[in-house]
Amino acid sequence: MTDLAADRQTESELVHWQLAVEALADLDTMAAPEAWQALEDYLQRQVRGRLSEVVTVLVAEGRALHRRLGAGGDPAEVRQAVLRLRARYLQVETILDFYGDAVNSRTNPALRALLRGYDTLAGDSMAAVLNRLGIESPPALIYLDRGLGAAILRAGIRLWDHSHPSPAAAIKLTRHNLAYPTALLHETGHQVAHLTGWTTELADALGTVLAPRSRELAELWRGWAGEIAADVHAFAQAGWAPVAALANVVDGPPQAVFRIRFTDPHPFPFLRVMVNAELCRSWFGAGPWDDVAAVWRQRNPLADAPGDVAALTRLSVAALPDIVDVCTRRPMAAFGGAPLSALLDPRRVSPAALESLARQAGPSLLTSAYLRRREPLRILAHLSTRAVLEPAAAAEHQARLLAWVTDVGADAAPRSHHQAA
Repeated sequence: MTDLAADRQTESELVHWQLAVEALADLDTMAAPEAWQALEDYLQRQVRGRLSEVVTVLVAEGRALHRRLGAGGDPAEVRQAVLRLRARYLQVETILDFYGDAVNSRTNPALRALLRGYDTLAGDSMAAVLNRLGIESPPALIYLDRGLGAAILRAGIRLWDHSHPSPAAAIKLTRHNLAYPTALLHETGHQVAHLTGWTTELADALGTVLAPRSRELAELWRGWAGEIAADVHAFAQAGWAPVAALANVVDGPPQAVFRIRFTDPHPFPFLRVMVNAELCRSWFGAGPWDDVAAVWRQRNPLADAPGDVAALTRLSVAALPDIVDVCTRRPMAAFGGAPLSALLDPRRVSPAALESLARQAGPSLLTSAYLRRREPLRILAHLSTRAVLEPAAAAEHQARLLAWVTDVGADAAPRSHHQAA
């Protein structure tokens, strides 16, 4: 093959990837225009602006490479640069597809209003801690997907192109838990822990308090600190509501609920349910969380666990009061030298406190725009327990919760919608 033929082939390949890159600039091919319009104005600007920036950088890279080829650049070096451009295109396409899928879930008007409500509640959840610490709370973009558990792509982390930070806290809610949305507060807990540095500090604190019991136990709980922090954050904002939802997600036969995966940042299911029940017991005393824990013990006797796991489980269960104290009552530099409970007082979401709120508000609990903005997370916590406490009326309670969240979304509707009205 002649050098001229190789140059022509390289130019052809470069043009192909240039055109592909430039086509990414039309973000309306990734998500429908009406889906973009369904976002809050500030969220649309944040997400579209960041994605456009990612594409612009890549377009400039392609054009610079074309000039380099035209100026007689070294063919071997240009060829390698074309391959890098191709790889970068695939990375950026992945970024756009991820956000495009998330935004596109809003093309259905009813779901659009509901997800907008969850955007607002997620923002409220993060702001409850971050604003008090002088940390800017990122926007949240909630999307619906299949599966058992929720997930988050945290705002500020480097995206797949390793250059640009994620423009929003993109949080997946699963379809089966759309009306049991306390997993939302677990995922916002990951964002809060990331921005405050809580996870590292909590890992060290857990390791220190557990080391006298067992070095292996201490190392396991250190590795689980990120997920424990997120669970504690959800508890502090929603009380016992997350317990039942969590139990549904992590349930399974004994061999599954006692299985330790050493690359998994989550405590194995049995311990995770026990620590969530202990959070409630420590702050609220006896209650329905005790029934959940008792049923889990009955269904999953320690005799069914492998010997080493059973030993670690016994040590962990004995240490649960200490673990809860470290997580909720120990002062943390991440929280300005205060414990988490000073920023998020769990007593405000105790069953008694939530019942008092509902009783005082009466019918206005579900209709008052003032209460939706003043007490959004407490109302969410209250509504999230109704279907669990009254399973015979679960469908009715779920419908009320979803209608209330939709009203939260209507309160936060994009300004352009208001102007059009």
